[in-house]
Amino acid sequence: MTALARASRSTELSLVGMAVIWGVNFSVMKYGTEAMVPTVYNALRMGIACVILLAIAYAQKGLRPSAADRKRLLGLGVLGHFIYQMLFVSGLALTRAGTAALVVAASPAAVAIVARAGGHERLPMRAVWGIILSISGVMLVVGGSVQADGTAHLVGDLLILAAVVIWAFYTTGLVPLAQRVEPAQVAAWTLVGGVVPLYFVAAPSILKTDWSAVTPLTWGAVAYSGVLAMVVAYLVWYHGVRAIGPTRTAMFANLQPLVAVIVAWILLGEVPTLFQGFGAVAVLGGLYLARR
Repeated sequence: MTALARASRSTELSLVGMAVIWGVNFSVMKYGTEAMVPTVYNALRMGIACVILLAIAYAQKGLRPSAADRKRLLGLGVLGHFIYQMLFVSGLALTRAGTAALVVAASPAAVAIVARAGGHERLPMRAVWGIILSISGVMLVVGGSVQADGTAHLVGDLLILAAVVIWAFYTTGLVPLAQRVEPAQVAAWTLVGGVVPLYFVAAPSILKTDWSAVTPLTWGAVAYSGVLAMVVAYLVWYHGVRAIGPTRTAMFANLQPLVAVIVAWILLGEVPTLFQGFGAVAVLGGLYLARR
């Protein structure tokens, strides 16, 4: 195995770990947003992540982003860490954790379509078929959600789907920057761009929060979502975008549903429907097909 092949394999294994962390995070965040006002929970976890990533970026030796690149990163941060997170957290509060994870699995298809439209990547035919299979799987998942819960969770599902579209534009927008800016710098500056407007929105709820009522388990959920899901996993994500491209990196997000559905079943009692099972198989099949 060549050094390049070993590096690619190492990147892919780290992306599998990222997918596991994010898969578990759906149930963690579902619990956290039920125990605390969603905007407050999101502000806390993103604030923690922002402080850690800024410290890493400051301590990191090497080239820092130029003033022009910092402006671009801050702008992308508004898109990927403010708008995306508002849609995602609001949607998660209105639907099942497992269903949300399965809808998020549409992100590779959305990223590939946006990347192709923007001229960032060319798609081989097998990737096109993988995208079609993944989209079909997501449609089965949403259909299974409606079958199980009626239209009660449909708004949440649609908000999650809107978040996926935003994430696709965010990810493809990072491509030229990721080639010349270190992952920690990308993560830190984009997160600053998202955290600042988020705290303006969350400030009234933060001031009204009874902090003495926040349990240790809720703080644990905040820590998991802030440190593992937003620092460790995001650094792996940015490294993947830089090393193997946005489409292949995004394809690993499709491993999240399997982890998320199993964890939500065990911890939250969310029993998946038959349609969702078929949808998960289609989504994972699309991942396999696109990577061959």
